[in-house]
Amino acid sequence: MSESIKIKRTTLYILMTIAIIVLAGYFLLGKSGAGATGNTNSDSGSGEIQNVVLSMKNYNYYPNTITVKSGTKVRISLDRTVVGCYRGFVIRDFGINKYLQSPSDYVEFTPTKKGTFRFACSMGMGTGTLIVE
Repeated sequence: MSESIKIKRTTLYILMTIAIIVLAGYFLLGKSGAGATGNTNSDSGSGEIQNVVLSMKNYNYYPNTITVKSGTKVRISLDRTVVGCYRGFVIRDFGINKYLQSPSDYVEFTPTKKGTFRFACSMGMGTGTLIVE
């Protein structure tokens, strides 16, 4: 009888492990690439803001490289295809580290130094390049 309880307990552990793996896969990878679109728009006139919307495609940010103008405010948001740790958005060179919970959340900054900078998710799994001209 103790042997049958041991089998049931082992089966339970296996099922729990499978459930955790499936849930983690859904949150990290589940919706990637579905209708992903990325664009950079600039408004004309004073108070110009360069809007960048990042999506998820092939388990990474899309577009993977974004180009912006130095001295002009940049607003980066993540669309609904971005899931899991990819919502924790980091650009270390500009002191940005923010969790963007929904597509209406964004990070906003004005790059003052020209160059090529790395952006990533909070775990460093998803990465991209920010080029400031």
